[in-house]
Amino acid sequence: MATVKEVAQRAGVSLGTVSNVLNRPEVVSEALRTRVQQAIAELGFVRNESARQLRAGVSRTIAVVVLDVANPFFTDVIAGAEDLAERHDALVVMCNSANSAEREARHLRRLDQQRVLGVLLTPVHDAPSAALTEVREHGTPVVLVDRGSGSSGHSSVAVDDVLGGRLVGEHLVGAGHRRIAYTGLPTALRQVEERLRGLREAVGAAGGVQVVQASAMSVRAGSQVAAQLLAGPAAERPSAVFCANDLLALGVLNECQRRGVRVPQDLAIVGYDDIGFAATASVPLTSVRQPRELLGRTAVELLLAQVEGRPAQQLVFEPELVVRRSTARRGARQALRGAPGAAPEEAPEEAPQTA
Repeated sequence: MATVKEVAQRAGVSLGTVSNVLNRPEVVSEALRTRVQQAIAELGFVRNESARQLRAGVSRTIAVVVLDVANPFFTDVIAGAEDLAERHDALVVMCNSANSAEREARHLRRLDQQRVLGVLLTPVHDAPSAALTEVREHGTPVVLVDRGSGSSGHSSVAVDDVLGGRLVGEHLVGAGHRRIAYTGLPTALRQVEERLRGLREAVGAAGGVQVVQASAMSVRAGSQVAAQLLAGPAAERPSAVFCANDLLALGVLNECQRRGVRVPQDLAIVGYDDIGFAATASVPLTSVRQPRELLGRTAVELLLAQVEGRPAQQLVFEPELVVRRSTARRGARQALRGAPGAAPEEAPEEAPQTA
């Protein structure tokens, strides 16, 4: 590979001029920039970014450590982060903790050794891990994503999940549902617990909430939850299920269709996140929309602010409920069953709306 020295010789300039063209082109005259750029093209020179970062003591890499790379929610968050990082000449790399605290710790320690510019982290546990504490103590900025920091000294971006759960509860109660199931991992993730809390606040004395523990936040786990919900007598089953994310909701929907259970006539389904698959499912899913790409962009903004020495911020965004065909008013469901000539497998289609 060509070297900086060879580029300088070909262009007939000093090493300092080549360095300025590469790092501070605005201080070099247009004529000299053109000569150096032509020499770079002729020699096929590629700058050694690793060496430059080693001299500077820090890289231009922002790491994003997520819980589950298979969840489209995190894909959209990363897309938002990358969009803003690119404007600041930074590279985004993704690490998957796979909901493992041990794996998360290994990622954090390796990233600390790599002297990354900063880390965007969706932590496995609410309490700061030893690895996270070490990274922060070493001066690497960390922004928590989809989780409040719990400290005024650390930046975070999150969504009001209690409000999200409350929106779902109000919608389902308003649609006539009184037996409502909730499924997720309430004991593992604070966000999931807060969605349940909001649901219970909205349902109150108007009905009951049955909590079904999922084995994971996945489509397969959703199918298992649906099998459990549909195992008992029809009269004792819930009329609606609120799933802690859309993957679970899609799994419930798949199992209902496999068993011939009609959605929403026999079981209304609500998801959370409003990933792209929610709107395009065989029965479009009602879901709580989170501003996923905005979370990623804002997290990068907060991280760059920390790099510049500005104070930490804790930002909370509001979700919105997007109503689709997977939920229907309870009265409409009953009327449909008894209406002469009504197609039993279809519910009245509701125009998408937000609440």
